[in-house]
Amino acid sequence: MTINPADQVKTHFWYIDPKEYARHENRRGKRHAYQTIKASSTALVVIDMIPFFVNENPYCRGIIPNIARLTSTLRAAGGVVVWVLPAVETRVSDVKREFFGDKVADMYNKSAGSGSLNERIWHEFDVLPDDLIVEKSSSSAFFPGYSPLHSMLQEHNIDTVLITGTVTNVCCESSARDAKELGYRVIMVADANAAVSDQSHNATLHTIYRSFGDVRPTQEVIELISSES
Repeated sequence: MTINPADQVKTHFWYIDPKEYARHENRRGKRHAYQTIKASSTALVVIDMIPFFVNENPYCRGIIPNIARLTSTLRAAGGVVVWVLPAVETRVSDVKREFFGDKVADMYNKSAGSGSLNERIWHEFDVLPDDLIVEKSSSSAFFPGYSPLHSMLQEHNIDTVLITGTVTNVCCESSARDAKELGYRVIMVADANAAVSDQSHNATLHTIYRSFGDVRPTQEVIELISSES
């Protein structure tokens, strides 16, 4: 029987080197920087879970259940769910054309899809009226001037962000780095981000854990949310 590639599902074998855990334990006396999550000041940021990426990457399909669990748990506890989508640019910059080439630059610009913002989100997710939906015109959802996300989260008194979505080592990592620089407590959810390979995925987890935020799996994040609600 031939398996349709669009039906394949994979999960990353995610990994943090024990030496990195030991390094932080020696430095701050604990493995994880953030021991609590206050739901009312927390946002789950779901990045680029759109057909362009999910249809092409079985790892993206593998994280859908975990993102869904996180959205329902955080909503019920009083937190904010944010869906971040790539913006359609009216003009692709000369720099992007020079870097990617015309064909790929145009492909990425069209990747955002069409229709309303809700319609562009992967169809298996429940998007509720109180959720926030924003567009970004850079890799990072937090880069000043390229997304309204930071100002919107400030209006909701958010100080903690849970980073999920795709691609782990591009838009998710960029967003996590910038969120940290803006003063947020950053937690990258290890099994709710997707790259194209375990190697790429784990390289980002290493970088984030080492310098920009915490890294935890879905179940641990849910337990932290539930313990504070």
